[in-house]
Amino acid sequence: MANRLAQATSPYLLQHADNPVDWWSWSEEAFAEARRRDVPVLLSVGYSSCHWCHVMAHESFEDQATADDMNAHFVSVKVDREERPDVDAVYMEAVQAATGQGGWPMTVFLTPDAEPFYFGTYFPPVPRHGMPSFRQVLQGVRQAWAERRGEVDEVAGKITRDLAGRELSYGDDRLPGEQELSQALLGLTREYDPQRGGFGGAPKFPPSLVIEFLLRHHARTGAEGALQMAADTCERMARGGIHDQLGGGFARYSVDRDWVVPHFEKMLYDNALLCRVYAHLWRATGSELARRVALETADFMVRELRTAEGGFASALDADSDDGTGRHVEGAYYVWTPAQLREVLGDEDAELAARYFGVTVEGTFEEGASVLQLPQLEEVFDAGRIAGVRERLLAARSARPAPGRDDKVVAAWNGLAIAALAETGAYFDRPDLTEAAVAAGDLLVRLHLDDHARIARTSKDGRVGANAGVLEDYADVAEGFLALASVTGEGVWLEFAGLLLDHVLARFTDPGSGALYDTASDAERLIRRPQDPTDNAVPSGWTAAAGALLGYAAHTGSAPHRTAAERALGVVKALGPRVPRFIGWGLAVAEAVLDGPREVAVVGAADADPATITLHRTALLGSAPGAVVAAGTPESDEFPLLADRPLVGGEPAAYVCRNFTCDAPTTDPDRLRTALGG
Repeated sequence: MANRLAQATSPYLLQHADNPVDWWSWSEEAFAEARRRDVPVLLSVGYSSCHWCHVMAHESFEDQATADDMNAHFVSVKVDREERPDVDAVYMEAVQAATGQGGWPMTVFLTPDAEPFYFGTYFPPVPRHGMPSFRQVLQGVRQAWAERRGEVDEVAGKITRDLAGRELSYGDDRLPGEQELSQALLGLTREYDPQRGGFGGAPKFPPSLVIEFLLRHHARTGAEGALQMAADTCERMARGGIHDQLGGGFARYSVDRDWVVPHFEKMLYDNALLCRVYAHLWRATGSELARRVALETADFMVRELRTAEGGFASALDADSDDGTGRHVEGAYYVWTPAQLREVLGDEDAELAARYFGVTVEGTFEEGASVLQLPQLEEVFDAGRIAGVRERLLAARSARPAPGRDDKVVAAWNGLAIAALAETGAYFDRPDLTEAAVAAGDLLVRLHLDDHARIARTSKDGRVGANAGVLEDYADVAEGFLALASVTGEGVWLEFAGLLLDHVLARFTDPGSGALYDTASDAERLIRRPQDPTDNAVPSGWTAAAGALLGYAAHTGSAPHRTAAERALGVVKALGPRVPRFIGWGLAVAEAVLDGPREVAVVGAADADPATITLHRTALLGSAPGAVVAAGTPESDEFPLLADRPLVGGEPAAYVCRNFTCDAPTTDPDRLRTALGG
């Protein structure tokens, strides 16, 4: 039977539309039904590229007997964490507080008032490894509900009160200064893995936001150690199995410390952030490796994640058909020596095995290897390697492809827009900038309503019902600010301002300046989520601080500047203690300490070569968080262009910071020096 999920816009929910489970989506109607029937709510949270979510779905939710049990005794609610990050955050906090760990799939039992009382993640179909089976869990919860109801209500009430009492200790509202940023760098140095790059042990996630901080810190202070950690980590990741050596792009994380074996799903947000990181590394060092990886990652996003409407899809699955009808993790990406011979013949297969580190015993499962670029003394013929890579990529594209989660998430598209706009500008690839503009157009046309409120998701050109959260407003504003700097079109600055007005009015605590993940008028959950820490993506909190700061630099708006500075109090508190988990916050703090600089480029016309050179030079300056406005002297699109004439009839650049301006220059070399480029 098809259940209520058949009309969903989430590919993850649609995967469950034919389950025998009578699923509800998260809604007041579901909780009303639980009250009417006087049964608990079974909340199951996951996402479409989550391996163990698929496993549990196959083992339990597709099983008729399990479904009968769920339908008879529970109201079952399915949530895509990528559509409802607020629901996920609130109940994940409860799971972690109760069990000491979290993850997906997340399984939580709630009262009809949405108060949680029993938690878990994946449950197997039969008892194993000390875990009860899912059916045993259902039985236990059902019994507790029927026979110990008072106890259940007491536990649920206590957990809810505890969560409500965990208001964030904000630290103070003073800005982080030199001392805190130096302490953060020292803390990162202690956790750095000098043999392998990256921070900490396995599993290893790409530390994109920390690398942005390291690059900005180096740009501002000249600290060589910061640049070295950034460059070495980027090289190790680019040579590792976490990087798709044939098709470009990165997997979500490495299960080992050496970046060899990835968890194979590819997320839009990782690739957007890493594309920007490698572009910024190239800007700082001129590294050919960084240039190649930035462009390959941009091309991967446009080729494999771009949707028909011009947005970017959320993810590619880890699992795919291995050719025998079995869905196996990594099947699309791994190679055995025999498979290399089949495609390349003996001689080229031997070359490819050496070049990509493919061994007889394998680096993954069942004798297969993940392709890497090991550090070898041998010099390879570049033309021959290019031919080998082309043939392997063609052969791989004939394999059954991993599934794609086609929903467009506003926040992650904002990150992709910023990355593609800048990468296009740096490397003279107007097609990439055009892809960024098209995604921006889609967000404006489809995701923004008449009051510039943003919807979190869309799919196939149909907007989803879920309201945007703080990261959607902040990351899309960040993307629009990058478009404004790169294209010279002031409309993107205007749209960023509209989004940031919502941040000030609906997401900010007027008393403390602290930020909330959901709007003041959003659906009330058992707690209003609030998390300033950066993980795989910038938190809404630090992303908002960065976008507010950039907008203030463009416009001179004191309220936006003040809001950015107040939000950074949390970086003063967390930066010295947990620098790995506040990377973007530290990067924004670097921009505050540097000004940030405001650059106005005035020229006679768009196509004027001297203007183009000055504009590109401005974009390539490495001064942290610098903003760029470009246009004609009579343009009214950017406040920074007001009263900025040509100099002797020539295009000119004006650089200001902290209310003081350098003399305007017509010389790209002088501009480069002024911007630390």
